Amino acid sequence: MTLRLIDPHIHMSARTTDDYEAMAAAGIVAVIEPAFWLGQPRTSVGTFQDYYSSLVGFERFRAAQFGIRHYCTIGLNSKEANNEPLAREVIEILPLYLAKEGVVAVGEIGFDDMTSTEETFFHQQVELAKEFNLPIMIHTPHRNKKEGTLRSMDLCDEHGVPPHRVVIDHNNEETVQSVLDRGFWAAFTIYPKTKMGNERMVEVVRKYGSERIIVDSSADWGVSDPLAVPKTAHLMIQRGIPQEDVETSCYRNALAAYGQSGQFNESDWLEPAPIDQRTLFMGNSVLRGQQPRVDESAQQEIIR
Repeated sequence: MTLRLIDPHIHMSARTTDDYEAMAAAGIVAVIEPAFWLGQPRTSVGTFQDYYSSLVGFERFRAAQFGIRHYCTIGLNSKEANNEPLAREVIEILPLYLAKEGVVAVGEIGFDDMTSTEETFFHQQVELAKEFNLPIMIHTPHRNKKEGTLRSMDLCDEHGVPPHRVVIDHNNEETVQSVLDRGFWAAFTIYPKTKMGNERMVEVVRKYGSERIIVDSSADWGVSDPLAVPKTAHLMIQRGIPQEDVETSCYRNALAAYGQSGQFNESDWLEPAPIDQRTLFMGNSVLRGQQPRVDESAQQEIIR
């Protein structure tokens, strides 16, 4: 059974071209890459500038070379918000990137250690989302998850942001009811060993249905699985979840949530540009001596 899928939270800058090929073969047509941390603290605002530039530049090109549309969210990650002097500099440059093509939300923002500093920059980025008319992607903390989830929703309410404009990510069985009851999107990151496994995700959809529920992988530089969305989708079908619920939670809800940006459109992948791996990005190729893939329509375009 062929499914059209979206992974709306995956850190492809940390993944390989093999991952892109496998994801495309598994039915993934589009990905959203949230601004993330590197595994160690950045030390200057210039490193953020270069990173954000890669998300709206080279990574979009790299994904397209394998038939996947790449989008991103831009924000100051909560894990790095506690370096207050640097965080202030980052907030100043965010508007330069929030208006770029392919940016579909402000995020991921939220809480890590639940500090007042994290909350300060949460407030500021929510206001930026309102200014740029973008949805918001919320990172809920790994510790104090329920407290952080509830506080994040409270802050969005304080700023007058409608719940349908906010995706609350990294949910689990402890938080999902509260998120759904308050009208927010409830996203789940599927990890091989931690957070939500795909079997648990099946049972969440069985219990709550698919309305406002989003499945993603959050695959990054750590132990994670870039095929978590297709694996979960197929497990849902095997376990008797209606296909409509599978398509809703693994495709249509992400499109609805992030489509509010005006940057995330189904026509982008239903009417794709032909793949031509001979093309370069600032003189660089994704290939290392391999025979480039050139779709027939791209070849015809050159002949004409």
